[in-house]
Amino acid sequence: MMDDSTELRDQLRRLAAGDSQALADLFARYRDRLRRMVKLRLDRRLQGRVDASDVLQEAFIDVARRAPEYAANPTMPFFLWLRLLTGQRLLMVHRQHLGAKIRDVGQEVSLFRGALPQASSVSLAAQLLGRMTSPSLAAVRAEMQLKLQEALNGMDPLDREVLTLRHFEELSNNETAAVLGLQKAAASNRYVRALKRLKDVLSTMPGFFAT
Repeated sequence: MMDDSTELRDQLRRLAAGDSQALADLFARYRDRLRRMVKLRLDRRLQGRVDASDVLQEAFIDVARRAPEYAANPTMPFFLWLRLLTGQRLLMVHRQHLGAKIRDVGQEVSLFRGALPQASSVSLAAQLLGRMTSPSLAAVRAEMQLKLQEALNGMDPLDREVLTLRHFEELSNNETAAVLGLQKAAASNRYVRALKRLKDVLSTMPGFFAT
């Protein structure tokens, strides 16, 4: 049985040879990671109106159209290319549904001024508090969410984006550095700093680590 790295190289070779099934296999390989990114960065005003699966389906059409271009000149790792095209498709969905309202984010602070939709402090705080769902914890959760949003908004924007990529999207340090155009050491240092800031805030919330 082939290991993951051997299988990936084989799929990429098949892709370069124009094998459409290889493209489908590669997209399926990374579907869960792409879905995580879409759900994290989907504007909360579209929740219930736009499904992550629909975004991924449209993204796959973009990927299939541009696959020969990538195969001829692979300038970045395949997953990061998939993530880029999926994020661009998500941005188009935002523009389609929100139009001029796309920049109306109230009191939120942008996490990174990149080409892809940003993950809001509301979304990140909700991810951290996802396990606190019982009715008895509703009031506690609401208070914690506000404190987390304040802490996230108080971080350096680039540190917050590193935190988003590493902790929430689960990208590696190498992938994070490539996405943001940082040196690997700089990306790692920013992640450590952001994690410390976040842990300091969480440690002030009684009961958080016990829930």
